[in-house]
Amino acid sequence: MKNFKTIEDGEVFTAEYEIKKSVFISHVKHIETEDAAREFVAEIKKKYFDATHNCSAWILGENGDKQKSNDDGEPGGTAGNPILDAIKKNEITNIAVVVTRYFGGIKLGAGGLIRAYSHTAALGISNSKIVQMTTFKKIAVTIEYPFLAQVENFLRNKKIRVENSEYAADVTINILIESENVENFLADLTELTAANFLSEILEEVLIPVVI
Repeated sequence: MKNFKTIEDGEVFTAEYEIKKSVFISHVKHIETEDAAREFVAEIKKKYFDATHNCSAWILGENGDKQKSNDDGEPGGTAGNPILDAIKKNEITNIAVVVTRYFGGIKLGAGGLIRAYSHTAALGISNSKIVQMTTFKKIAVTIEYPFLAQVENFLRNKKIRVENSEYAADVTINILIESENVENFLADLTELTAANFLSEILEEVLIPVVI
């Protein structure tokens, strides 16, 4: 699995910018498919049906290899590409940005449009909650009950994520730990319990970590 930056799921982040009586509004959302991106653009267009333009861009994939932009009637290259460039500069993927424009009657020129769309997109991204999708290993740690309080205290102090615990003849604690910390964690646990535990690496998962 590859770590990558995106924005927190489940919320639309916004920002507004005004220049020469034109109002620009950015809308930023986490997406994971092209269909979801298209639906988001359509949703914003429907909501802001009276706007002059609803220009957009999105990037998808762990490597950011799926990209698309749309000028929505603005002069070619003055809206969609600047929005796309704003996303790229932040090195974010799985994100869609729509910038709505209400024309104020004063033309901005090509350069002015590029700067306005780029700036508004950047404002929306800066208002978003950026997360690092980070590779964690899920590990099942089995211990005897006399070690339970000690191990739980250790996990709390180290701020190690506990997914759940299973209580049977022994206790199995399912934890999530960043891949690069697994070796040190097992070494610390060996010292803490005098090697009185069993561990099994179950799988790798990607978890959003706020940065």
